[in-house]
Amino acid sequence: MDGEGAQTAGRPVDIEQRLLAALDAEQRAAVTAPRGPVCVLAGAGTGKTRTITHRIAYLVHRGHVSPGQVLAVTFTARAAGEMRTRLRALGVHGAQARTFHAAALRQLRYFWPRVVGDEPWELVEGSKLRLVGQAAHRVRVATDGETLRDLAGEIEWAKASLVGPDAYAAATAKVHRDTPLPADQVAQVYTAYEELKNKARLLDFGDLLLHTAAALEQHADVAAEFRDRYRCFVVDEYQDVTPLQQRVLDAWLGERDDLTVVGDANQTIYSFAGASPRPLLEFARRFPGAAVVRLERDYRSTPQVVGLANRVIGAARDRPAGSRLRLVGQRADGPEPQFAEFDDEPAEAAAVARRIRELLDAGVPASQIAVLFRVNAQSEVYEQALSEAGIPYLVRGGERFFARPEVRQAVAALRAAASAPPEGDLPESVRAVLAGQGLTAEPPAGGAARERWESLLALVELAEELAGTLDGADLSRYVAELEMRADAQHPPTVEGVTLASLHAAKGLEWDAVFLVGLVEGTLPIQHADGDDAAIEEERRLLYVGATRARVYLWLSWALSRSAGGRRHRRRSRFLYGLIPEDHPAARPTARLRDGGAAKNGNRRCWVCGDQLVGAAALKLDRCPSCPSDVDEELLARLKSWRSERARQLKVPPYVVFTDATLVAIAERRPSDTSGLVSISGIGAAKLERYGPDVLALVQGEGPRSADS
Repeated sequence: MDGEGAQTAGRPVDIEQRLLAALDAEQRAAVTAPRGPVCVLAGAGTGKTRTITHRIAYLVHRGHVSPGQVLAVTFTARAAGEMRTRLRALGVHGAQARTFHAAALRQLRYFWPRVVGDEPWELVEGSKLRLVGQAAHRVRVATDGETLRDLAGEIEWAKASLVGPDAYAAATAKVHRDTPLPADQVAQVYTAYEELKNKARLLDFGDLLLHTAAALEQHADVAAEFRDRYRCFVVDEYQDVTPLQQRVLDAWLGERDDLTVVGDANQTIYSFAGASPRPLLEFARRFPGAAVVRLERDYRSTPQVVGLANRVIGAARDRPAGSRLRLVGQRADGPEPQFAEFDDEPAEAAAVARRIRELLDAGVPASQIAVLFRVNAQSEVYEQALSEAGIPYLVRGGERFFARPEVRQAVAALRAAASAPPEGDLPESVRAVLAGQGLTAEPPAGGAARERWESLLALVELAEELAGTLDGADLSRYVAELEMRADAQHPPTVEGVTLASLHAAKGLEWDAVFLVGLVEGTLPIQHADGDDAAIEEERRLLYVGATRARVYLWLSWALSRSAGGRRHRRRSRFLYGLIPEDHPAARPTARLRDGGAAKNGNRRCWVCGDQLVGAAALKLDRCPSCPSDVDEELLARLKSWRSERARQLKVPPYVVFTDATLVAIAERRPSDTSGLVSISGIGAAKLERYGPDVLALVQGEGPRSADS
C-alpha cells in the first residue's frame, strides 16, 4: 500500500520533523496522538485544517495507516477540496476527503447492486421543489413559491434529525419548532413527497445518508468490506454534525474508535438545520480514553479583534466546559475595532462605502474586504452604496465560479490548447489562450463585461499561483487543477468586496470585516426573542462574524431603516459591554430622539436611553420592558461572593450590594471601574472595597481581595 511503500526507504526522520516543525505545542500534541479517539477543540483561527491534515500525514508517514484507508469528511466541497490540496502538498496521495453526502453517494453507488439489485436511482437535485409542489397539491395543501422552499427545508430538517413523517408533529412540538404550515399539514406533504419520490425511483440528499447507514447496518458483508477498506476517520466541523450524519459515522466505525474529530461549539450556528454540538461536547464521555486537545492560539486575527471576540462569546449563558475556549491572539497589534451609530441605514451604508474606499486606497485588496449582515435582504442598501462609490462587489451565494458561461468556455479552450507545444511559461500560455476569450490588458467598461473580464483574470492569477508553487507546471497540469477545483467547488478569488450573510461567511476570513445592521430585531433576529437557546445562537453568529476579521473590524447600526424615518430602533443587546465607555456610540441612543442628553441629572435607561420612571426602573437602571441579558452564571457567582463577604463583615447581604445592583452587574458585565461606577448602588466607597472582587468575578476569575 502507499503508506507501507513510503516506509521502505526507512521512514526518513526529516519528514516527521518537517511535519511537526511548523506546529505549536498543542497542534503537535493533536498530530502525534496515538491512533484512536482524538477530540480537537479548535477555536476560530487556531489552525484546525493544518492540524488535521498534518495528523493524517503523520499517521501515513509513520506507517500506521495507508492513504487509501483514510476517510476525512467535512461540510462543504470547498473545505474538502482545500483538505485534498493540503494533503497532496504534504506528500499524501489517495486519501479520501469529501463531504458527508459526496462520500455517501460514492459508497451507495458501489454497494447498490448488492443491497438493492436493480439500476441505481437518480438524485432529485433541481426537481425537488417541483416534487414538493406535487406532494402539496396531492394532499390539497395550498402553497406559494416561498412556502414550497420552506416545506423542502422542513423535510431536510426532519431527515437530518431522523424524524419520519409519522413522528414529525410530535418532534416539532417537543422542540417548539416554528413550522411553515400547521405540523399535521407538513407531515401530510412529507408523506406524499416520500411516496412520489420513491415511485419515481429518486433519491434526495437525506436518502443518500439514510440508505448508506442502512446498507452498513443491515448487511454484514457490506459492512465488513467497507470497514476493511477504511480504517481511519477524520471529521471536520464536528459541532455541525446532525443526528443522521452521526448515524452514518457510527455505521462507518462499527466497534472501532480510530476517529479524530475537530470542532468548536462556539461556532454552532446551524441548529435550525438539525446540527448539534452535543456529539463534540460528549466525545470524551463516549470514548473515555480519548485524547482531548484544546487549540486556543489564534493565528488569524490581531489581539484587538481576538479580545472583542472573547468578550462576545464570554457573555454567553450556560456554556458547557467544552466550549469555554479563550482565544489568545498571536499576531502583532492592530487597530482597535470601530463602533459607529447612524441615523438611518443609507447613512450607515454610505459610511461603510467611504471606509472601504479608504482601505482600498491604503492598499487593502477588495477581495480581502467583506460586509456581513444577518439576513440577505440587508444587502440591497450596501450594493447601492458600493455601486455609487464605484467599488466592485460580489454577493456571495450567487452563481458559482466554474458554472459561469465564460469560465466554462475558457476551460474548454485551455483544455484544447493543452495538447499543443507550450509557448512561454504557464501564466503567459494561459494569457495567450484567454486573449481569444476576451481577456484584455485593461478592464472594459460595463458591469457584465467587467465581470467576465475579472473571471478570466482570476484564471490567470490561479496560473501564476500554480507556477509559483509547482515546478514544471504546464497547461495540462493547470487544466487538471482547474477540473479538480471545479469538482470541489473551490474557485479562485475574484477581485471585489464580498457581501454575505453571517451564515454564508462561516469558514471564510478577510483582512477587513464590516458587521452591519446590529440592531434589536435583526441581531438577535426578532423570532429568537423568548427562546434562550435561539438568543445564544444569535450571539454565536456575532462571534463567528467577528472572528472572520484578520485586522480591521467595524461594527455599526442605524436607528432608522429609511432616511428621515423615525429613529426607534435600538442597538443589539450583544453590543453592551463591548463598546468602550468613553466612545460616543456608548451613549444612549435616545439622544437622537429627544435632541440631547438627559437634563437636570435625570437618570436614563442604559439600554434605550429613555428617562427612568418608577422605583423598579431606577433600581434596574433600565426600563423594565427593555431586553434583559443577565448572565445567570455570573449572577450566581456574585450572590455566592456577596454571602461570603457579608458573613465576613457580619452584616446583612444587602449591605454589601442589593439584588438589583447584582442583577445590573450581571446584565452589563462592566470591564473596568468606570463601568462599575455607572451602575446604580456603586459609589466610591463600595468601588474601593469591592471593585477588584467584582471585576474579577465578571472576568470569570476568583475574587482578588480578601481584606475587609
